[in-house]
Amino acid sequence: MPFLNDMLEDTERRRRDAQALQSETLTSDDVLRAHQASQGINSRFRFDIDVIRQHLQHEIIGQDDAVAGVLDMLNIVRADIADPRRPLYTSLLLGPTGVGKTELVRVLAKAMHGDADALCRVDMNTLAQEHYSAAISGAPPGYVGSKEGRTILDQAKIEGTTGKPGIVLFDEFEKASPEVVLSLLNVFDNGILTVASGERVYSFRNAIIFMTSNLGAEQLRKEANRQSRPWGGLLRGTARSRKQRLHGIAQSALLGKFPPEFVNRIDQIEVFNWIDREDVEVLIGLEMEKLNRRLKKHDCRLEVSPELRKHIARNGFDRQFGARSLRRAVRRFVEVPFARFLLESSAVETAETGRNHFSACLEAGEVMIRHSDGSGKE
Repeated sequence: MPFLNDMLEDTERRRRDAQALQSETLTSDDVLRAHQASQGINSRFRFDIDVIRQHLQHEIIGQDDAVAGVLDMLNIVRADIADPRRPLYTSLLLGPTGVGKTELVRVLAKAMHGDADALCRVDMNTLAQEHYSAAISGAPPGYVGSKEGRTILDQAKIEGTTGKPGIVLFDEFEKASPEVVLSLLNVFDNGILTVASGERVYSFRNAIIFMTSNLGAEQLRKEANRQSRPWGGLLRGTARSRKQRLHGIAQSALLGKFPPEFVNRIDQIEVFNWIDREDVEVLIGLEMEKLNRRLKKHDCRLEVSPELRKHIARNGFDRQFGARSLRRAVRRFVEVPFARFLLESSAVETAETGRNHFSACLEAGEVMIRHSDGSGKE
């Protein structure tokens, strides 16, 4: 029965919260015994930070500071020293479009839970009108659906799994209405969301909360362009001073959009860099890795020549649109011709005809089609 299931879930949630709160009242002897018993740390979390580090550093290119910030946060979570009366961590990922903000959260979910979709994702651009706050906080008493206490939140993904925290992503946060933002203040403050009818409680105390935003992207772009000019080195200063300037721009943009009480509840703000030209070919390599994973069911693998990589970089790099621009170029110059090759190879045409057509469509460089048996056709 739904009502009984909700009661059981609420009881289990309260038990976990109480267990987490006990850590605040432990004596020194209790801590010592726990330390000796666990031969390390007494933590309710079990995940490998080194594995997550490898995934993030491999797939998130050119964002070393942001990756380092996330890893620092994971150390706090893994050690289980976060405030048990709040979400484990609340982070805002700020920067231009197409630089890897959402992808970082998806890679984290994949590394931690084995699935890039193992997170509670809320696209805030769908909540642009004030009455959409009910999608987060539930319908008020007297309105349709108020007794069910339903929202767009996924409690199972918010709470995570045994030994692993939940991951919540509020994507494109600045596009939500002010009413939606205010409905989340209590979540960021004490990790609890009670729906408007009072019928249901969502706990975020076992979750890491991420928000993404493009606020201040234009100002950040101007700062990046200023630093990249030949004479910009005279004004760049140290890496620390540059980071402080970027965070100052981000803070001003945030306070221009959100009230101070909201900004004050964010634990960490990570500012993402613009995609640099020297990172472009690495990003193309990542796109090819993803394509080859999808091609496993066809028993083949694509290897592009250096000339084709340069061609894609030259025609696909656009700082304003970031990695998404490169993804479109890979689709245009590699995926579309190869899809035609696959379709024509399965028809009556000869393999030679398919090969010639494939090469002619590229017109930019050679592509090696390597089959599962190790043979290659050019």
